[in-house]
Amino acid sequence: MSERPIWRGTLRLALVSCRIALVTAHHERNNLHFHLINPKTGNRIRTQTVDAETGKEVERGDLARGYEYEKGEYVILTEEDFDSARVESTSTLNIAKFVPGDSVGSLYVDNSYYVVPDDDDSADVYAVLRDALQESGMMALSRLVLFRRERAVGIVPLGKGLVLHTLHEESDLRPAKSAFEDVPKAAPDKEMVKLARQLIERQVDEFDPSDTEDRYEARLREVIEARKQGKPAEPEPEEQPDRGNVIDLMAALLNSLKQGAPRKAPASKPAPRKAPARKATPARKKRA
Repeated sequence: MSERPIWRGTLRLALVSCRIALVTAHHERNNLHFHLINPKTGNRIRTQTVDAETGKEVERGDLARGYEYEKGEYVILTEEDFDSARVESTSTLNIAKFVPGDSVGSLYVDNSYYVVPDDDDSADVYAVLRDALQESGMMALSRLVLFRRERAVGIVPLGKGLVLHTLHEESDLRPAKSAFEDVPKAAPDKEMVKLARQLIERQVDEFDPSDTEDRYEARLREVIEARKQGKPAEPEPEEQPDRGNVIDLMAALLNSLKQGAPRKAPASKPAPRKAPARKATPARKKRA
């Protein structure tokens, strides 16, 4: 195992169990990080913690956390208070129940972790549970204490292994109904929907990881490199917005089908980095 596990324990289903470890699925890549600078001196700005009433600076080590229960009124909590509310950690991940994998919407998924067998003796049980989930299309639900907090988690198969997703509480999610309540009601023409489906089917392709590239960051790296060399940054040409109103939707759909399938936009080439970067996967050609 190349990555250091963040948790080790036992995955248990009834009387069947195996030793597992959790490894983070996301890693901190070489993101851009910025500091606040005084442009007149070129020096970094130091953030100070200041008492809002007295204006005096307070050492960070002397600060405490407080909950504002009324305007300007706080309950101050100590580390002992936080410890008393902590859910007892356990090294056993008991599967509580199974639900159809597609019944848990993507909005519920928070962070993701790879689940791997932690010893050779667990490989067989691990494989049985993985294949059973794969064939049933189910997600296993459980609870786990991570970073002092108990989290609801869901476990699903992925290739040769398993993935554990921490799940948001329902109260964390804004109801979709409130977001869509102002969307006007419409009964689209079935023939138009059919034409739109044809447009969709014409552009169906496999997911390419390069589709998710942060092109803003790649462009920003080019700007930084130009600034390092004392050159002005060349702005990207602005795409003129289409301000025309679609009067005849049927005609617009038909004309869209007559046009050739749009090509995938090339990804911006990032500025050179100190560490060698992995080559981007070449974009696949869209099927016409």
